[in-house]
Amino acid sequence: NSFMETKLVARLQQMPNGENETMIPVLSSKKASELPVNEVASILQTDLQNGLKNREVCHRRAFHGWNEFDISEDEPLWKKYISQFKNPLIMLLLASAVISVLMHQFDDAVSITVERQQPNIGCKMNKTQISLYSLTKNRAVDLFIDESSLTGETAPCVKSTIPQPAATNGDLTSRSNIAFMGTLVRCGKAKGIVIGTGENSEFGEVFKMMQAEEAPKTPLQKSMDLLGKQLSFYSFGIIGIIMLVGWLQGKAILDILAVAAIPEGLPIVVTVTLALGVMRMVKKRAVVKKLPIVETLGCCNVICSDKTGTLTKNEMTVTHIFTSDGQHAEVTGVGYNRFGEVILNGDVVHGFNNSSISRTVEAGCVCNDAVIRNSTLMGKPTEGALIALAMKMGLEGIQQDYIRKAEYPFSSEQKWMAVKCVHRTQQDKPEICFMKGAYEEVIRYCTTYNSKGQTLSLTQQQRDLYQEEQSSMGSAGLRVLALASGPELGQLCFLGLVGIIDPPRTGVKEAVNTLITSGVAIKMITGDSQETAVAIASRLGLYSKNSQSLSGEEIDTLDIQQLSQIAPKIAVFYRASPRHKLKIIKSLQNNGAVVAMTGDGVNDAVALKAADIGIAMGQTGTDVCKEAAYMILGKGIYNNIKNFVRFQLSTSIAALTLISLATLMDFPNPLNAMQILWINIIMDGLPAQSLGVEPVDKDVIRKPPRNVKDSILTKNLIVKILVSSIIIVCGTLFVFWRELRDNVIMPRDTTITFTCFVFFDMFNALSSRSQTKSVFEIGLCSNKMFCYAVLGSIMGQLLVIYFPPLQKVFQTESLSILDLLFLLGLTSSVCIVAETIKKVERSKEKTQKRGSSSSSSLSSFLDV
Repeated sequence: NSFMETKLVARLQQMPNGENETMIPVLSSKKASELPVNEVASILQTDLQNGLKNREVCHRRAFHGWNEFDISEDEPLWKKYISQFKNPLIMLLLASAVISVLMHQFDDAVSITVERQQPNIGCKMNKTQISLYSLTKNRAVDLFIDESSLTGETAPCVKSTIPQPAATNGDLTSRSNIAFMGTLVRCGKAKGIVIGTGENSEFGEVFKMMQAEEAPKTPLQKSMDLLGKQLSFYSFGIIGIIMLVGWLQGKAILDILAVAAIPEGLPIVVTVTLALGVMRMVKKRAVVKKLPIVETLGCCNVICSDKTGTLTKNEMTVTHIFTSDGQHAEVTGVGYNRFGEVILNGDVVHGFNNSSISRTVEAGCVCNDAVIRNSTLMGKPTEGALIALAMKMGLEGIQQDYIRKAEYPFSSEQKWMAVKCVHRTQQDKPEICFMKGAYEEVIRYCTTYNSKGQTLSLTQQQRDLYQEEQSSMGSAGLRVLALASGPELGQLCFLGLVGIIDPPRTGVKEAVNTLITSGVAIKMITGDSQETAVAIASRLGLYSKNSQSLSGEEIDTLDIQQLSQIAPKIAVFYRASPRHKLKIIKSLQNNGAVVAMTGDGVNDAVALKAADIGIAMGQTGTDVCKEAAYMILGKGIYNNIKNFVRFQLSTSIAALTLISLATLMDFPNPLNAMQILWINIIMDGLPAQSLGVEPVDKDVIRKPPRNVKDSILTKNLIVKILVSSIIIVCGTLFVFWRELRDNVIMPRDTTITFTCFVFFDMFNALSSRSQTKSVFEIGLCSNKMFCYAVLGSIMGQLLVIYFPPLQKVFQTESLSILDLLFLLGLTSSVCIVAETIKKVERSKEKTQKRGSSSSSSLSSFLDV
């Protein structure tokens, strides 16, 4: 039987019932858990034997609605289209297009309008029916429910009909007489009363919180909005001044100038770069719903991670064996499979080569109802862990060697399970009992213990030793099971203890270390117990002797300001509900942190939406050990955006300054309209696009996350942009002045000036490939797209100056080889100067003493 359950808001509702109105109370799961079954049935006006009549069902359904969530209608397509124009950069493009139309440059207006079309990624959600209901148990038989998706508790919860005291049922895990919607029945059966459906459930409460939460804007979106406003203000301001001066001088202003001076390709390159980042993540089986999120990973400085199913695999595993004769063995491998070994003093234990260990494993395997097929468990997780242990020792078939004669099933009261069996090949021999369960219960049935194959009397000294070992394993976060066998339940031989835990995923510890080294703080948020949470956190390097933990109950006593003060110092948050997780995320964000949240359960949904980056884990998705790779990708994408921003702005400023100086100094225009348009195509075309696909530098992971308040245009970047622009302008004006001997503009004058500017552009693009490393260090041909783009641009330029039909269009004439060599030597200066600046910066960085890897404003997040 499989069912789910939900919570109902505690309030009284009125529902029409013919001419009279019947008061129908609605119970919360907390209130219902405190009441006896008969009282719950009385309050809800239902019959325990026959339930509700059909007429009453229709009435209640008409009032409460179906057992489903109301999801808002999809946003109309026209609204999505209009919302794109809120982007300042898109508004800048539209303004450029309008100017082109007013100046009769219709072809350019069309090209700009086409350029602004960006790839969109959307998500469509249809109305989903939740077919299962909320129940309080009327009758339960050996009912075990896996609530890990809702509470984070890894061990299945034993359900009963016993009312829970109000003082002990504050969190969901303590409501042992309630079955929740969204959870999974592992075994057993039950009959219950529906106390809530749809949004009036614990699952529904999470849904309503998630609907009320708005996803924050990403740092990249904020930076690009600011950049768009700045570009709009300065570009149109300078262009207005130039037009005014030209009008006063009686000079015809170049119509195309307004468009050419604006890097309208910027939003397109940003989108393409982010889209390529998404494609790289898709290859790693990650699904990205919003493009800017991939860049945000680069400035993330806090990762809040759920434990169950994220840091761990949510598959219980035996990790330690203690035998009754004092042997300690470690078990490797994770999950319900045979991959792993039992290690005793450095040697692998297999089969029956160690009788003490093999007898312990045999008892756990025979006294077991679980089945593992194709790494999939059918049964209780703890029993699955024992079967997997037997598989690692090659003993999984031993279960079939015995014929079960009798069974004493597990119950929450007795806390043990036992079976009475006979060996298939020795059916004439006496029956054997195998028992497993809580140590304090199993030891009561034992009179002897096994010592290297011998059966010895169980002394008080041995009992004290086993009790001490059980306490030690329990304090380490392990779930401890005791195992015994013998002829009768009161005459059992104690065999040993096994420690079970949901261990960390493979590779997570290394990823955590990489992230912490790069300046990212990691917080564990789980619904599990403190002991288990701290044990896993310690294994991963997230928790040390000086670390602190905080419970959900303690979070309830703090307001958001108080929690904001202590949250950066907390390494582990345990017994945390969805409401607690949301509060933790908000408190960290209040401190200026860029927070990523990873999770896989219903209890993580609200926090995933509220975080700056929500990473939902899935069966076909990614896990937290790939987070480090995405952090590299995020930082690399941001660096690539800075690279082409540097290239485009330096080219735009140079073009604008060149025309401005010529206008203000009353010089003839050094470039005609078609030549400026060609420069504009190069500036916004393939060379710029290719900078966005520059291979990611793996060294960026060693750098701390960038401050979310940092602008794309940092002081250092502005200096580099201005230096490149000045060199381009001075070099181009020098060539123009050198050719303009008789103060009469000739085709050769504009041709060589035009070619000079284009060559400057190519060398400027080359130096813009990295802000810190030399072009020789990153490799001249490491970005094939860039090589093709530059080669194509140069070939296009040569066609413009040597191909007769294009000569007429661009008003150019052929240049000599000496002219080209002269221009190559001159224009390479912009690359030489840029590389020199990089070398000086690297030298300064090496001489400076390296301090903390993180920014002082964010150092508090690394206290863990």
